[in-house]
Amino acid sequence: MTHALSLTAWSGTATDESSPRYRGWRVTLVCFVMATFCWGFGFYGHGFYLAELQRLHHWPAALISGASTAYYVFSAILVVFVNDVIARIGLRAFVLGGIACLGGSAILLIVVTTPWQLFAAYLLMSFGWAAMSVGAITNIIGLWFEHKRGLAISIALTGASFAGIAVVPPLVFLTGALGFATAMLIATAVMLVVLVPLTLAWIEDAPAKHDQRHDNGPASGSTRTWTRARALRDFGFWTASAPFALALMAQVGFLVHQIALLEPSLGRAQAGVAVAVTTAMAIVGRLGAGTIIDRVDQRKATAVSVGSQAAALLVMTQTTDPTWLIAACAVNGLSVGHLVTFPALIIQREFEPQSFGLLIGLSTAISQFTYAFGPGVLGLLRDLTGSYTASLALCVVLDVAAAVIILMKPSRRAAH
Repeated sequence: MTHALSLTAWSGTATDESSPRYRGWRVTLVCFVMATFCWGFGFYGHGFYLAELQRLHHWPAALISGASTAYYVFSAILVVFVNDVIARIGLRAFVLGGIACLGGSAILLIVVTTPWQLFAAYLLMSFGWAAMSVGAITNIIGLWFEHKRGLAISIALTGASFAGIAVVPPLVFLTGALGFATAMLIATAVMLVVLVPLTLAWIEDAPAKHDQRHDNGPASGSTRTWTRARALRDFGFWTASAPFALALMAQVGFLVHQIALLEPSLGRAQAGVAVAVTTAMAIVGRLGAGTIIDRVDQRKATAVSVGSQAAALLVMTQTTDPTWLIAACAVNGLSVGHLVTFPALIIQREFEPQSFGLLIGLSTAISQFTYAFGPGVLGLLRDLTGSYTASLALCVVLDVAAAVIILMKPSRRAAH
């Protein structure tokens, strides 16, 4: 009898998302590490690659940044099918394939000598990004969590913010000391040594336990079958996707141009401090929101987040005072992580659970395709006007539009 009771207690703990012993939290830790390396190599690293490849090959910035845009656009197409690939090959093989593509592309960047080789390296990297970034992570977390999904996604995606501290600065330091090729080899080796064993040990297919929707989900008995074509015709899906595409276009564009924008007023050193403040506040904001994110109205919280970013960017158009500019960067940073966390939670609440993977993959692809053009559009406005004022004004407009659209919540869906 005692033995039977202990087995029952252990089983309950093993499937209780609130328990530290729940296996999903180990998966979340792997996703955190995965996000750290993915954003380090596949997001923050692009500015580093641009500088080094220009120095080594004297290629125009437009060529290298064009390869970056092609990388984001192609990976946006791949993200649409993340859910299908996971279902076909399983989580572990999917993640290991992403690691192989990301590591292989990092090695290829060392040996490229012609533009077509650069585009080929970035093409391979796009497979790694699709398999390890937000679309993949939200799919993986979605298989393991329901009630604690918001907290788990917040923890996992904090790795994206941590990447700005843990990956690129060491790469810059190692490049100065040992050269670009050696630095990339060391960083890639560290990723493989850390991430491959964690994946083999802790990434596994989730138990089939999310058959029930908790109280915040759609009405019980809803059996509507979603396809990508149906989602693209659905107003509710667009109100949960378009706002994030617009806001991320503004956010990514701002982050890429942040140093160039602030340097005339702050100087290069203080502009670097402003970037560090933005990154640090992104970590604070993501973790802080993670503790309450499952209990709030996530559409209203999104509107507040993008509204605060709009206000911060508006301040930057009105002042050159260092204190105000750094404070505005801090406010902006607080909401940086929310824009990749909230879409999954809104889709979880408002759509049927069996369609979560398909819909979040499609929503992520729409956002990524849109924000791929953010840096280029802001740069074009800067060149046409001679300052970043018009670029920041566009970001404010995009954020305000996002706040308005996200509040257009459709009425609760009837069961089909």
